[in-house]
Amino acid sequence: MNKQTTERRTALITGATSGIGEATALLLAAEGWRLIVTGRRAERLKLLKQKLKQAHDTDVLTLAFDVRDQRQVTSSLGTLSEGWRGIDLLVNNAGLAAGMEHLDAGDTVDWEQMIDTNIKGLLYVTRTVAPMMIERGGGHIVNLGSIAGRQVYENGAVYCATKHAVNAISQGMRIDMLKHGIRVTEIRPGMVETEFSQVRFHGDTARAAAVYTGVEALSADDIAQTVLWAVNRPPHVNIDDITITPRQQANAYYTNRTVVSD
Repeated sequence: MNKQTTERRTALITGATSGIGEATALLLAAEGWRLIVTGRRAERLKLLKQKLKQAHDTDVLTLAFDVRDQRQVTSSLGTLSEGWRGIDLLVNNAGLAAGMEHLDAGDTVDWEQMIDTNIKGLLYVTRTVAPMMIERGGGHIVNLGSIAGRQVYENGAVYCATKHAVNAISQGMRIDMLKHGIRVTEIRPGMVETEFSQVRFHGDTARAAAVYTGVEALSADDIAQTVLWAVNRPPHVNIDDITITPRQQANAYYTNRTVVSD
């Protein structure tokens, strides 16, 4: 789909203040999309808006709210002006991992944060936006899952459970949206080097960096390019789901790490 045919189309991206969300916003802007970008960090959204307008001169609406809070979601997205309600694409990107311990030693605060963001946040946003798409007779919803949505690993039970939920929700959503002509895609990345591990390890940069040692991990742009590819398929084509990993990662268990000398 070229810039000319998409210049009046509108995309809503959650978790757009960094990583995959920000990269997706930049790619879509380059294709001529109008953008609604959301996240909790208002200052980062302001900077992203400046970057998008300077680079691509596209219309951008920033909304700072927490997807975990249904009232914030409803008040922010449910009251969009008529000019912004015509959402063609929803990218449910907001998500995180918090902590990495056995269940018997897990922090329940971390558990609540993952469940509220990865599952309930996705549901709250979709519940608000999907009726707008139905009213207009179509659209596309892209859910960012994880390789952990199909496989589980030690110390990741709750995170994996939330991404298994995203997988199940995406399948159910595809059935529910079928008669409305709304496409639903789930993208399940493997190892992507973003702020993900820094968040998971609560700012421990050394521990976060060790996750990617000896591996050329995927970049945020790699995933954004995958989102763009799925969105740009012909209207009669739906990409149900994609698992994408670095060449050095076979699955959630096996990674071929290059020996790194001191």
